[in-house]
Amino acid sequence: EKSNSKKVIDATGRFAYPGAVDAHQHWGIYNPLEQDTVSESKACAQGGITTAITYMRTGMYYLNKGGSYLNFFPEVLSLCQNRAYVDYGFHLAPMTKQHISEIPEIISQFGVSSFKIFMFYGSHGLHGRSADQSSFLMIPADEQYNLAHFEFVMRGIQKAREKFGDRADQISLGLHCETAEIMSAYTKIIEESGQYKGLEAYHHSRPPHSEGLAITIASYLAHETRLSNINLLHLSSFKAVDAAMRMAQAFPHINFRREVTVGHLLADIHNSPGVGGKVNPPLRPREDVEALWDFIGKGELDWIVSDHACCKDEFKFGVPKDDVFLAKSGFGGAEYLLPGVISEGRKRGLSRSRIAQLTSKNPADRYGLKNKGSLSVGFDADIALVDETQNYVVRANESESAQEYTPFEGFTLTAKVTDTFMRGHHILENGHIVGSPHGKYQYRS
Repeated sequence: EKSNSKKVIDATGRFAYPGAVDAHQHWGIYNPLEQDTVSESKACAQGGITTAITYMRTGMYYLNKGGSYLNFFPEVLSLCQNRAYVDYGFHLAPMTKQHISEIPEIISQFGVSSFKIFMFYGSHGLHGRSADQSSFLMIPADEQYNLAHFEFVMRGIQKAREKFGDRADQISLGLHCETAEIMSAYTKIIEESGQYKGLEAYHHSRPPHSEGLAITIASYLAHETRLSNINLLHLSSFKAVDAAMRMAQAFPHINFRREVTVGHLLADIHNSPGVGGKVNPPLRPREDVEALWDFIGKGELDWIVSDHACCKDEFKFGVPKDDVFLAKSGFGGAEYLLPGVISEGRKRGLSRSRIAQLTSKNPADRYGLKNKGSLSVGFDADIALVDETQNYVVRANESESAQEYTPFEGFTLTAKVTDTFMRGHHILENGHIVGSPHGKYQYRS
C-alpha cells in the first residue's frame, strides 16, 4: 500500500520482533571502553539487540581504578557518548562501604537502578584461584568483599527502595551465584588429578552445586534484609535452576527473576571447539543445556541474555593455548542472541511471542526501560527483522565484534537477523551495519 513515509522497507517473508533488550553485557572489561562501545554495539545490531545493559565496577579491568562511583561513573558515560550503535544502560556493583553509601545518589543522579554482587570474588579470582583479591578489587585494606559485605549491599539497596518508593519496583539486585570455597577446593582437585581437559575440566572445577549453594545463601540474605527484588543471573545448570525454584517456594514474598544466557543454551562442554568457551559459570554437559530449555518451556526462566564480553585472541588464551586454567573467562555472543534463541527455541516449540517476552519485554519491564520491549504505539521503534528460512554456519570472521573467535564456530543456525532498527534508525541493513552511532544512554527514572 502507499505510504507517506520517507523510506519503506519490504519485509515480505520475514518476522518482526521487538528489538532485543540484552540485560547482561560487559563492555570495556578487556578492551578500552570507548573501543568496545563501537565494535560490540555493532555486534549487538547483528543479533537484533537494540538496547544493551552492561555491567560496570571499579577494580582491575574496566577502567582499572577504584574510588567513588560519583567520580568514576561520569567518566564511563563520557567514554561511551556518541559511540554506540544501540541504546545502552549500566548496572553497577557496590564493591566498598563507600559505594553502598552512594546508592541513593547513583539512582537519583545517574538513573542507575540495578546493582550487582559477584559472590565468588572475595576469595576466588575472575579466571581461577587468586591469593590477593583486595588488590584485584581495589578495595581498602580494612574491608572485605564477603558475605557480610553482600548483606550490607542488600540493606543499602532496600533502604534506597524505601526512599524512592515511587520507583521501588524497578530497583533490584542481581547476583552471580557461585561459591568461592567450593570452587577453590574443586579447582585444586581437578588440576592435580589431570583427569579432565578443556571445558570439561573447567565445568568440574566449578560444579553446579556451587551455584545451588550460592543461590540458597543469597536468597536467605534477601529474606533477612527484606530486599524483595532479586535477579539470579546466568543460571547454567539443572541444579542452579532447581535451587532457584526451591528458594522461590521458600520465600514467596521475594520477587525473583531467573536469567539464562544464549551461550548456555547453545554450547556444551563437548560441542564447543577449544577453550574459547571458558566462561563463569562454565558451559555444562548437554543434559544441563536441555534442562535449561525444559525450564524455559515451563515458564521458569524469565529472560535470555548474551553475557557478552569481548576477549580478543591474544588476551583470551594462555600458553599452551589448550590449557583452560590459563585462559581468561568470558566471550562475546551478542550477535547470536536472537538468531540462536529463535533457531533452537522454535524447534522446541517456543512461540514467537514467548521469544519476544524472553528477549525483550521481560528484561525491559524488570529494569525500568519504559519505552522498550514492545511493538506497540508509544514505544521506541526498536525492531529486528528475522528471516527464519536461512540456514547458515556460524563463522567468527563474519561478526562485527573485535573478538577473532567464537565458541559457536561451525554451529548451524536457522534464523538470521537481516535488518535492525533502533528508535527508527536503520542500523543493520541486509546484514550490514549502516549509518553512524545514534545510541543513547538510558537514564532509568
